[in-house]
Amino acid sequence: MVTLDQLRRFSAHIGADPLLVQAAGGNTSLKQDGVMWIKASGTWLRDAEATNIFVPIDHARLMAALAQGDTACETCTDFICSSVTSGGLRPSIETTVHALLPQRIVVHVHCVNTIAWAIQGDAELRIGGKLAGFNWAFIPYAMPGLSLAGAIAKRLRPEVDVLVLGNHGLVVAAETVEAAESLLKRVVSALRRPVREAIAPDHSALAAACAGTYYAPASSDETHALATDGPALAHGANAVFYPDHVVFLGVGVATGMADGAPLVALAGKGAVIRKDAKAAVEPMGRCLADVMRRVGHSDILVGLQAEDIDRLVNWDAEKYRQGLPR
Repeated sequence: MVTLDQLRRFSAHIGADPLLVQAAGGNTSLKQDGVMWIKASGTWLRDAEATNIFVPIDHARLMAALAQGDTACETCTDFICSSVTSGGLRPSIETTVHALLPQRIVVHVHCVNTIAWAIQGDAELRIGGKLAGFNWAFIPYAMPGLSLAGAIAKRLRPEVDVLVLGNHGLVVAAETVEAAESLLKRVVSALRRPVREAIAPDHSALAAACAGTYYAPASSDETHALATDGPALAHGANAVFYPDHVVFLGVGVATGMADGAPLVALAGKGAVIRKDAKAAVEPMGRCLADVMRRVGHSDILVGLQAEDIDRLVNWDAEKYRQGLPR
């Protein structure tokens, strides 16, 4: 029997890997005895063993509501099990995605190697060559949440246990935690891309730039690479490639401090972060740098459209997530 404690341990493990999960991104779930335990919106997977981050959802009621097109499926708060405490937590934005997949364990990560493939103009074709032998499906970009669930439903086949989400990430599903972990490792290995080395920042230049400002240098060379890796900055400067990019960092990459952006890439010097920025900003900055360092110089990338960006930044579900303390 799969237990919630097993899911907690696994969630904390993958949540501590910045190449898979960043800050409050990603989510996991367990279906057991009619209840689907899903990570709460805005919580961090790495905290799964230290604190309660899972919300109990009545799976049958949610599936029935989905079939009827019930708008309550947007937030899923109406389907929290009244007989089991939720600790006041709100279900993940991706609750309907997890509900659709029949497997007991569902894992959604923002794997940087996967995203580096999923933002390519010919992503489905190129990924297909890497995932030969897997039961997988490619899902073109759709707004996270109910829209994404609808897009998945159109392409889901009974045998599918791997989903690559265009401009978003990766989903794997299995009947046990061990099987999900094994499948995740195999898919991540198959999708691994070459990565340019993170170039160390110019510490003296950053110190001078931050003097007398509300900014301080980022803490890791991987985050600084957003500014010290020329191709990374060139690719990321004026586009948005996946939802958490715009939600936490804004459109593109800020290259000057005047506008008060949470993270600023000072070309050739390094990255600086506002002292009052939320804890999520640096992990999200590193994620963008990690993705961009895996993109080739000649790759043709596809970003989100203006209407997609507008929907994300004005979405109540994302405003809720950003309003949380971290």
